[in-house]
Amino acid sequence: MMRHLFVIIDSSRSMEDQDLKPNRLTSTLKLMEYFVEEYFDQNPISQIGIIATKNKRAEKLTDLAGNPKKHIAALKKAVDFTCVGEPSLYNSLNMAMQTLKHMPAHTSKEILVIFSSLTTCDPANIYEIIKTLNGLKIRVSVIGLSAEVRVCTILTRETGGTYNVILDESHFKELLMQHVKPPPASSSSECSLIRMGFPQHVIASVSDQDAKPSFSMSHLDSTGEPALTLGGYYCPQCRAKYTELPVECKVCGLTLVSAPHLARSFHHLFPLDAFQETPLEEYEGEKFCEACQGELKDKSVFTCLACKKVFCVECDLFIHDTLHCCPGCMQTDRTS
Repeated sequence: MMRHLFVIIDSSRSMEDQDLKPNRLTSTLKLMEYFVEEYFDQNPISQIGIIATKNKRAEKLTDLAGNPKKHIAALKKAVDFTCVGEPSLYNSLNMAMQTLKHMPAHTSKEILVIFSSLTTCDPANIYEIIKTLNGLKIRVSVIGLSAEVRVCTILTRETGGTYNVILDESHFKELLMQHVKPPPASSSSECSLIRMGFPQHVIASVSDQDAKPSFSMSHLDSTGEPALTLGGYYCPQCRAKYTELPVECKVCGLTLVSAPHLARSFHHLFPLDAFQETPLEEYEGEKFCEACQGELKDKSVFTCLACKKVFCVECDLFIHDTLHCCPGCMQTDRTS
């Protein structure tokens, strides 16, 4: 449920190629903005960090954090990058590893490399760091923009990741979106109970004499002007104030989330079972979809095996891809 992902973006001179329009770097950064939004939509209590590699060095654009606005702002600035030199897989993997190795064993530790170059300039034996990554149970996946590179094949095979080379921009987006969904947990991963806080949004009344505007702890990382507000989320443990969730309390370290955030992460562990498909001419029940109340006109109808409610094709796709819960089952649970 809790993921820590570093994305390594190749910013070498090969990213100036224009097989992706207007060039590889701009196309990659635009897709990354969409990826970040989708990642936090599906994994709201997870974190992501971004590293760029060029000129034989690695540069950390953002640390591991759960604020999508921070990452998107860094990606927008990276559009002005000058693509020079060669990338360094060793340096960038080592930079990500230094942070991920301190993460708890019950979390998922992942690295995604978007690699454009056909070469890598490394200061040491890269096969040694591959062994280290494998020992730390850090999964590395690679999306290639040019052609298959043998060192990337070995890297992903040894760490249990995936390696794909894009065909075009739409295929690039498809491969990127595959990493939104959490990877399967390994059998050796640990289990642990995690303390979390569920603060409610409190707004002090203006007429209340004791109500005083206050700063939020979120403004410590903000580059804009801090704003005094009457409302916010207050940590149940130390009473520190925050303007949005989810967040890790900067004072006591407690993870603050809302119930919908937890539920959205939870559906990956127990996905909704596929509905049973039946030809419309063989179906003898009511001819209306339980969700949209529209008349069933498609060739097939889909029946939930738990509540026996019937759905059309569009609602079946929406339930399994977006809603992740059966409306018929939810209604049955509520009435009972």
